[in-house]
Amino acid sequence: MQNAIQVKGLQKSYKDLHVLKGVDLKVEKGSIFALLGSNGSGKTTIVRILTTLLKQDSGTATVNGFDVLSKPGNVRQSISLTGQFAAVDEILTGRENLIMIARLWHLKNPSQVADHLLNRFGLTDAAKRKASTYSGGMRRRLDIAMSLVGSSPLIFLDEPTTGLDPEARIEVWKIIKELAAGGTTVFLTTQYLEEAEQLADRIAILHEGRIIVSGTLAELKSLFPPATVEYIEKQPTLEEIFLTIINKKKQ
Repeated sequence: MQNAIQVKGLQKSYKDLHVLKGVDLKVEKGSIFALLGSNGSGKTTIVRILTTLLKQDSGTATVNGFDVLSKPGNVRQSISLTGQFAAVDEILTGRENLIMIARLWHLKNPSQVADHLLNRFGLTDAAKRKASTYSGGMRRRLDIAMSLVGSSPLIFLDEPTTGLDPEARIEVWKIIKELAAGGTTVFLTTQYLEEAEQLADRIAILHEGRIIVSGTLAELKSLFPPATVEYIEKQPTLEEIFLTIINKKKQ
């Protein structure tokens, strides 16, 4: 399988702070790749380099076959980016936000493009409302929808569920799975282990400026000793208690 992203020996410093110390990674086309790391580990720096918003000090990076330094324009035309904070215009309605992006892409029938994405992301009923009235989950869905206007084969999602409640996070997870199922490559950064476990085909862990481990979830689990089996007294859940009481009442 071809790689959508290939990185070798990537290094980046901010004055005396050495953030990336030789990062190597590969992302297969059509896959969901999760980059795990704590706050300040360099995840966003990697995303900014791969999306041509920042230049590396050394090392190479290609995105969709284009070198990020020598062909930044080609890279930008072949990707979409959703940052940590929703980049929607709160003065505009959800529909107007999408139409604006479609016009920037010089697409035909921007209204039709907007309506299709509103329906796809479950925002049709809120299409005429200002984005400022949207909940966090709705705003994030609109943000991702805006990043898909150009039908890019690769989308970067930089901590897309930070600050969202559990229900909204699950909504975003569903969208990410649908994107991958449709052939879109997803590069996801997150600090939530459960998020990577739920979504990713491959996971890499960034620590102190380096990728310390990379592989499938099964491969990562194999690095640890097998779990020991212990027998403990199991306490009934509230659901079990409820059902037991209800069934007794019926008898």
